[in-house]
Amino acid sequence: MDLGIKGKRALVLASSRGLGRGIAAALAREGADVLLCGRDGANLADNCAAINAEGRGRASFVVADLFEDDVVETLEAAVAEKLGGIDILVNNSGGPTPGSTEDMTPETLSTYFNAMVLRLITLTNRLLPQMKAQRWGRILTVASSGVIEPIPGLALSNTLRPALAGWSKTLASEVAQYGITANMLLPGSIRTDRLESLDAAAAERSGRPIEDVQAEFEAEIPARRYGRVDEFAATAAFLCSAPASYVTGTLVRCDGGAARST
Repeated sequence: MDLGIKGKRALVLASSRGLGRGIAAALAREGADVLLCGRDGANLADNCAAINAEGRGRASFVVADLFEDDVVETLEAAVAEKLGGIDILVNNSGGPTPGSTEDMTPETLSTYFNAMVLRLITLTNRLLPQMKAQRWGRILTVASSGVIEPIPGLALSNTLRPALAGWSKTLASEVAQYGITANMLLPGSIRTDRLESLDAAAAERSGRPIEDVQAEFEAEIPARRYGRVDEFAATAAFLCSAPASYVTGTLVRCDGGAARST
């Protein structure tokens, strides 16, 4: 299928590793010009070199930290300088620290709310007028399956991610008339460094080998395995595509059937 995004300009947040990096590579393979961002400049440079070596889409990067107060201005300037405009925005952020509800101090809540919710919404509002003017745009927000089924031990994520779900659904109804879609993509257990660290923490808590813990977790997934980043990224690329023009306001799960709700 031709996804119809050759030459489209995409900003992918938190793309130095993991799911963000996978999405950036998938969009570039479809011919999009991709701007990567994150805190690790060396990783970003390596990612861009790998993408550019494939000779399809063009990749560049900007070092930017969602925990910094001026990150929205940094990203807005980078979009203008390196892309010359915006067609696709992939809102993505790293997951917060694990913990219980009692671990959520006012300071922790404020810090992660700013990085994971406030700045994503602010950045979207800054870039939205360009999409409206050209009457075409894709806004994809990566969250967590905890939006529909809270995950034990991830109280911060379970609290903050649903705020983005309500925002994304509201946004979708407001911008559809301009040819802009807004969707959320919810990963289940996709094999990334983040998942490995969570599994390692679970193994340490239980005093068992990580291999046993992972086998137990995989057995609970109907697909009987963890997902791959390329599978998740392919789903993201479709939601950012031209053929997906009538798909908006949705929560799309990529979880191997793990969520028990419909």
